Amino acid sequence: MFREVAQWLLISYITLERGINLKGLNMPERYSGATPLTGVARADCSACPHQALLAEGKCVPGDICLIAQSGRQIDRFLKRNPQFALENLTDAFWERRAIAARYAPLDAVRKMARDKDEVVRRVVASRLPLDELNEYLHDTDREVRMTVAERIAPESLSALISDLDYLVRLQVAKRLPHGQLPRMAHDPDREVRKEVARRLPSFALHRMAKDEDAEVRRIAAARMLPEDAATMLADSNWLVRMEAARHAPLEDISGLADDAEPDVRVLVRQRLDAISHEDET
Repeated sequence: MFREVAQWLLISYITLERGINLKGLNMPERYSGATPLTGVARADCSACPHQALLAEGKCVPGDICLIAQSGRQIDRFLKRNPQFALENLTDAFWERRAIAARYAPLDAVRKMARDKDEVVRRVVASRLPLDELNEYLHDTDREVRMTVAERIAPESLSALISDLDYLVRLQVAKRLPHGQLPRMAHDPDREVRKEVARRLPSFALHRMAKDEDAEVRRIAAARMLPEDAATMLADSNWLVRMEAARHAPLEDISGLADDAEPDVRVLVRQRLDAISHEDET
């Protein structure tokens, strides 16, 4: 159920994304058959090859309709009548093909791997078995590659480590096995490196101590081994110093008792005072 919802949200998002110029068709949100209050598109039932379904209650003009130029109506129709999905896999309307790909038999969907529309390919990539996703690893559309990165076996993600798009690499960083994560520690994008800093084992975080981005260093300092955190006590950023002071050994933090940043001084003195009270008792 969650996967179906996610697929539909993806298609809906792309529909909105293309709302201004929908594949050059300039399709408006409201169509000529729309009602003034709802803006719902109503197709011409007289031109529909499935008129018999209307009498059976399997379609509803303006709500559950296969021939309307409305993704929501098409999806409702095919969800109720999935037997018509197969014949719509070659439809001229990209959204009808994409939605049909959700409901059509998998064997037929496999033949759509090279569909000209990226949304259709995303739906196909979301349905194929994991061992059939390799040909999508270098798809021209980043959303397709992101779909692959979300689904492909973690041990196969190394093929996307150097993807040109940072969002694809970010998805890779979220799932890549720990043993391969160090390969992404110097990724050119800070968001990717932040994710790496969140996931690298503590003993490996020292390699991010000199990262150019302060937020990456702060995340790393918060998870480092104490002896590695001590090496960051002189960092130029006070938030990094504070995280380092929070985790470094007590014998290393006394030099920050007079730090220029009040919050750092308070933290250091609290840690030092706590150990002093313990010694007194």
